[in-house]
Amino acid sequence: MTAQLNPRGDVAVLVPAAGAGVRLGPGAPKALRLLAGEPLLVHAVRRIAAAPSVHTIVVAAPATEVEAVRAMLAPVAPVTVVPGGAERQASVAAALAAVPAGPEIVLVHDAARALTPPHLVESVAAAVRDGRDAVIPVLPVVDTIKEVDATERVLGTVDRSALRAVQTPQGFRRSVLVSAHRSAGDTLTDDAGLVEKQGIAVTCVPGSELALKITRPFDLALAEHLLTTGA
Repeated sequence: MTAQLNPRGDVAVLVPAAGAGVRLGPGAPKALRLLAGEPLLVHAVRRIAAAPSVHTIVVAAPATEVEAVRAMLAPVAPVTVVPGGAERQASVAAALAAVPAGPEIVLVHDAARALTPPHLVESVAAAVRDGRDAVIPVLPVVDTIKEVDATERVLGTVDRSALRAVQTPQGFRRSVLVSAHRSAGDTLTDDAGLVEKQGIAVTCVPGSELALKITRPFDLALAEHLLTTGA
């Protein structure tokens, strides 16, 4: 059954999904790799569409797969699909340009975080709605972190109490994200990083263990296990 987005919603979600995902091994582009028989992108879009505030979803697909991705997502939710770029930043910019008038909150989400729960989408959007310019979901860093030199010699132990692992969706006031991409110089893989370069404050909200990034074969196996337990 196709999900219905909220015509009165104030949130647009951009999903850059044109990356190759070489760390998952050879095969289809990462967003189109299968998880429990369905592409990661399908899982991700299904969960985004379940968030009540979402008005628009725009996916930046591999340029050669736009029609295939459009057909794949049609039974899941009404989604706009545009050709992505060679780099993630170009894909986000292309998706951002396709957002219609209306939504003033824009979230950027990785298809590789395919199990992200809808409540995290709502949490990030709510923080932007409450007046933050830019919001990222984070988790505390639990491993001991060492700083090393070029020869792998340990230089010291980093205080992890001030460190956070960043997830997506990252949320922004629409005007803030548009301005950040227009002013982008060096290519970055993190939209909050573009905003930081503009001198705009970025605020953290609690993330979710389910929003893990599926990057390696082990991550894919873990996500398969989580699905069997009802994630």
